[in-house]
Amino acid sequence: MNKYLEELVKLSKFDAKISAFDPRIESENEKLAAYVNVAEEVKGNINTLETEIEDITSKISKNNMHLAELKTKLEDISKKHSAVKTEKELKALQLEEEISKEQITFANEEIIRFDAIVTTKEEQLKEFQVRLTEEETNVKELKILVDTNIENISVERNEVYEDRSKLLEKFDNKILTFYQKIKRWAVDTAVVPVKKQACYGCFMKINDKVYNEVIKSDEIVNCPHCGRILYKEVEEA
Repeated sequence: MNKYLEELVKLSKFDAKISAFDPRIESENEKLAAYVNVAEEVKGNINTLETEIEDITSKISKNNMHLAELKTKLEDISKKHSAVKTEKELKALQLEEEISKEQITFANEEIIRFDAIVTTKEEQLKEFQVRLTEEETNVKELKILVDTNIENISVERNEVYEDRSKLLEKFDNKILTFYQKIKRWAVDTAVVPVKKQACYGCFMKINDKVYNEVIKSDEIVNCPHCGRILYKEVEEA
């Protein structure tokens, strides 16, 4: 293979590897973010439940206060019975007493209903708190793994950059400029292999003359369709 072509193939592969590092790091961060989001969702559920329990507990407290007022009212009504002089006054007092007793019954029923709701929500809260502990443990463990993976990727990236720099030290400037012009639009497919007599950049079939030149690898050959630099890659049976 032509020396310059061989160097172009190496440079292209280095650049492709470099371009893949950021997506790899992003992928690692996305893994962690997915676990963090789950933990945050559980925290949100816990906050919602705590607010609901607080709200219902407040309603229970208000009902208990109302019960105390109603009991005091019944005691007052009971005392008034001895002072009743007319049947009209008696009926009015009995009606007031009946309404108070109905209100007491309703308040007690509400307290029982609210207590049941609080019990259910407290059970749910405990489950979410256990789950949050598990999720936070998962996040901590995964963060260690993700940080290690990202560190390894960074080391690998530095090695590739170093190898690329060494390669560029002996690179012909005209060839490099030629490569960079194609790379501006072809990005990491500026140099592509030919397989089954087709350019693996645009996937168009090349004619026999160009194909033979690629096989010989004596010179740098461009795809007649897209302009990418072509080289012959050994095909597996």
